[in-house]
Amino acid sequence: HAFWTAAEAGLNAWAHRQPADAETVAWPRRRRAHLFAQDLDALGAEPDVAAQPELPAVEDTDQALGRLYVLEGSTLGGTFISRHLATLPTLGPDVRLGAFSPYGTETGAMWHAYRRVTRERVAAGGDAGRVVGAARATFTALAAWCAPVGCTS
Repeated sequence: HAFWTAAEAGLNAWAHRQPADAETVAWPRRRRAHLFAQDLDALGAEPDVAAQPELPAVEDTDQALGRLYVLEGSTLGGTFISRHLATLPTLGPDVRLGAFSPYGTETGAMWHAYRRVTRERVAAGGDAGRVVGAARATFTALAAWCAPVGCTS
């Protein structure tokens, strides 16, 4: 939740400055921080708003598409996580988690739409290097933020 909140803050600022580009990629539909908050609530946990990672600002649409590559790409693996979670008896039949698979049967279509918008942007003169650089920066921030969790010696 904290990572998505931070990642979406930069994208929300971009969407405010570039509303037409944000609409082209269907940004409002792609937001997921609220779904992570709902999942935490369903699990009886509270979001830790103080634990947000530092992410670079999203200065333009190329950088927004790079950040979205990371966020949207996670929905592909998220479908597997969601299916696995549904089989866990410890969650109980009343617990429904939605952040890992926010689009349900439309996951493939949403990924395809993101890829189409990105290809069209680059073909029309967008900077592929800035897209890739923003994706790398987002992955790097995520890895740095997650690293302390994985350190158990």
